[in-house]
Amino acid sequence: MRKIDLCLSSEGSEVILATSSDEKHPPENIIDGNPETFWTTTGMFPQEFIICFHKHVRIERLIIQSYFVQTLKIEKSTSKEPVDFEQWIEKDLVHTGGQLQNEEIVARDGSATYLRFIIVSAFDHFASVHSVSAEGTVVSNLSS
Repeated sequence: MRKIDLCLSSEGSEVILATSSDEKHPPENIIDGNPETFWTTTGMFPQEFIICFHKHVRIERLIIQSYFVQTLKIEKSTSKEPVDFEQWIEKDLVHTGGQLQNEEIVARDGSATYLRFIIVSAFDHFASVHSVSAEGTVVSNLSS
């Protein structure tokens, strides 16, 4: 089976929830495939966003590009609705001093229909997420 970036909006994924929104930097920017766009938090932590795949997927590798994210938790759900999330990955990122953080995570047991990303803390008052890529395969469509 062909491995694709499952998070791209062009593959049918969408950000269905974000705890903060700036009209110039909306959460949809995380999955638009454009490295120049991003989502920014509006201060106070934790902040989170949820990506819906609209299908069952198996994720093998995640790549998160961000600025000033300190601690990141990722939860996953295999439900038809965004419920029953389970803890999956927790990562302390390195402060890159004005450089883009490029965090690559090899995923184990990466079956999901939804991913919840929780920015627990940041190195500054604000943080930004430029992209989330999930390399993997489509397992099946969600049945009605």
